[in-house]
Amino acid sequence: MDSIEFNTHSSFTEQHSAALNDASNLMTVDDVQRYLNRSRASVYRYANTDVSILNPDYKSSRLNPEIRTQKDTPLLFHPNEVARFAREVLGLKQVKIEVQESPETATHALLKAILAELKGMRQFLQSQESQG
Repeated sequence: MDSIEFNTHSSFTEQHSAALNDASNLMTVDDVQRYLNRSRASVYRYANTDVSILNPDYKSSRLNPEIRTQKDTPLLFHPNEVARFAREVLGLKQVKIEVQESPETATHALLKAILAELKGMRQFLQSQESQG
């Protein structure tokens, strides 16, 4: 495999790395597996993890996940790290990562509607408190 291209909506460049600090733009193991065209087991073998250490030191020869707060937290990877690993360790020539927002699901739409309803209830209760 000579190249990887991540086809999504908005192009990712080094200048936009600050915009990727949002956790929603991090890549899951499944995303990395799909983009590197490797098995799930391979991604876990590449990952810089240790059973006894929650967040091991950075290793340039490994795929370094984002810092976790608990052992049960799933591994998440920054797109820059995945691109670096593909280029430097796997030797892939062209690495282009583009970040895409997930499409809105029915669950997401329902949660937004519930939130709007709760906000309306809160405003109503606050107006009742200020009147009484």
